[in-house]
Amino acid sequence: MPATMAVRTMASFLPHRSVAVAELPELAYLGPGERELCAGLGIDRVRADPGLDAFDLAAGAASRALAAAGLAPERVGALVVVESRAPATLVSSAETRLQAHLGTDRALTFSVGGLGCVSVTPALLVARGLLAADPGLSDVLVVHGSTPATPRRYRHPVTVSGDGGLAAVVSRDGPLRVLDVLQETDGRYWDLFRVDYRDRPSARWTERCRDPREYSFQLALESRNRLRTMYQRLLERNGLAPADIARHLSHNLSTGAFRFVEETLGVSVSSTCHDNLRDLGHLGPNDVLLNLATEIGAGRLRGGQRAVLVNSSPVAAWSLVLVEFDGGPVSPETVD
Repeated sequence: MPATMAVRTMASFLPHRSVAVAELPELAYLGPGERELCAGLGIDRVRADPGLDAFDLAAGAASRALAAAGLAPERVGALVVVESRAPATLVSSAETRLQAHLGTDRALTFSVGGLGCVSVTPALLVARGLLAADPGLSDVLVVHGSTPATPRRYRHPVTVSGDGGLAAVVSRDGPLRVLDVLQETDGRYWDLFRVDYRDRPSARWTERCRDPREYSFQLALESRNRLRTMYQRLLERNGLAPADIARHLSHNLSTGAFRFVEETLGVSVSSTCHDNLRDLGHLGPNDVLLNLATEIGAGRLRGGQRAVLVNSSPVAAWSLVLVEFDGGPVSPETVD
C-alpha cells in the first residue's frame, strides 16, 4: 500500500511534578490483593499536576509540535483533537477552544475518539483521508491531552494513569512515513469499563469493571486472536516478513501487557516502552506515539528501518500502524 501521509514532527508536554505510585492515596483503600497487583504493573511513578488539565497538556504539546515543524498556526489545514474521556464542561467545544488558543483560525477543526487508548488511530486515519481528499490541504495537527477520567489514578486491574500531552504534525511528506493502518473493534465490550457520573460529584467518580474475569480471560483471548490475524494481514499486504520490522512499540498498560503482545505476535517489545511505563505510567492514546518519539530520539530506530505500533483498548478496539523512518529529525525532545 503506497504511503499517503507522513509525520513531520511530534512533541510531548508532560508535567514536571512526579508522584510515586506507592504514595497514591487510593492505595490505602485497596485490599492486599489489589495492592499487590498494582505493585506488579511495572509502574514506579507517574507525572501529575492538579494545575494542568487536558486542555493545558494538549495546548502545550501542540505549540511545541508547531514550533518544531516551523509551521505558522495560520498554515495548519486541519486540527484533529482526540477527545478527552472526561471533558471539563458539556455542550461547549474544547476543540475550537484549542483552535482559538493556538491561532489555527483556518484549520478545519473537530474531534475523534470513543475507543480509549486506540483513539489515536482514527485520528491518523482521518488525517490520511483529509490529505487524500483535499489537494489544497497540506498539514494536519493531531493532538491529545491525557488525564485520568476519575480522581483515582489506579485503574484496577489494568494500569496507573499519568498526565501528558502529545501532538503530531501530519503531512504528505516527512521523515516518518505512515505506510499502513489497521483497526478493528468489537461492540460486545462497549461498557466493560464505565464511570457513572450523573447526579454525583466528581470526587466520587469511580471506574468499574463489570466483570474482571471477562476482561482477564474472554477479552484477552479475543485480543490474542485479533492481533495475530491483524499482524499477519499487515505484513502480507505490505509484502513484508517479521524480520523486516526493526521495532515493535506497544501502549503502556503494564509489563504483563507487554508480555502478552510479545507472546501473541512472537516479537520483542522495545525497552523504550518499559522505560516510559516505569516513569510515566499510562497516557491513554498518547502512549504509542510518545514511545515512538522516544525511540527515535534515543537513536534506537535508525534511518531505513520500520516499526509497528501495537495498540488495544478495554473497549475492545485494536490497531496496528506500520511506519518507516528515513533518519531525519522528528521530535524536538524525548521525555521532559
